[in-house]
Amino acid sequence: MTSPPSDLARAVEACLFAAEEAMTCEQISAHLGDADVRDALEQLQALYDGRGVVLVERGKRWQFQTAPDLAHLLRQEKEQVRRLSRAATEVLAIIAYHEPVSRAEIEAIRGVQTSAGTLDVLMEAGWVRVAGRRDVPGRPVIYATTPEFLGHFGLESRKDLPGLDELKAAGLLDPVDASYEDLVAQKEEQLAAEANVDGDNDADEVDQSDDESGGYAAMLESRDKDA
Repeated sequence: MTSPPSDLARAVEACLFAAEEAMTCEQISAHLGDADVRDALEQLQALYDGRGVVLVERGKRWQFQTAPDLAHLLRQEKEQVRRLSRAATEVLAIIAYHEPVSRAEIEAIRGVQTSAGTLDVLMEAGWVRVAGRRDVPGRPVIYATTPEFLGHFGLESRKDLPGLDELKAAGLLDPVDASYEDLVAQKEEQLAAEANVDGDNDADEVDQSDDESGGYAAMLESRDKDA
């Protein structure tokens, strides 16, 4: 038989039920006279494990939520579908993996300009927030993800974000693009090694643009004919 929760655990439980949003340990503690609530939270988490409502921690914030396997029972029949554009998805991924980042840093990673509207969409969705300003000339605004982002994607922290291998296995990275990039890198190393051996410093420049892969293939074909 499970032992009843302690008085402190009951107080934490009441605090979380009454809260309008997820709370940190510090916020819960402040409501309860600066009590150490970590053990009480773990006790409640174990108590609710396997029930219809569970206690979860998302981004160092605690909240009660419907058990994942029962969520479908509470969905409304008519749902509003929100789809992110490809640009918004790319920006969200960059922020999640590199936060905090400025708009200029996002653009440097993407290789294209990012419209203010894209960031606005992500902030309206509650997944991205302004995290301050970078301490450099111009003091650009920097962005980071929110606890709502973690909760929506079922992550306890950013450490749970999938790695490169997992993204490739899930088909979220184009294997053709990845293979082509690997091939280009290998060929560049090979050409550089041959140039060092032959002492030839007049090698043609290789066009490595993302949009024109044919330039690189033509260079290799020409090189084979000359040989």
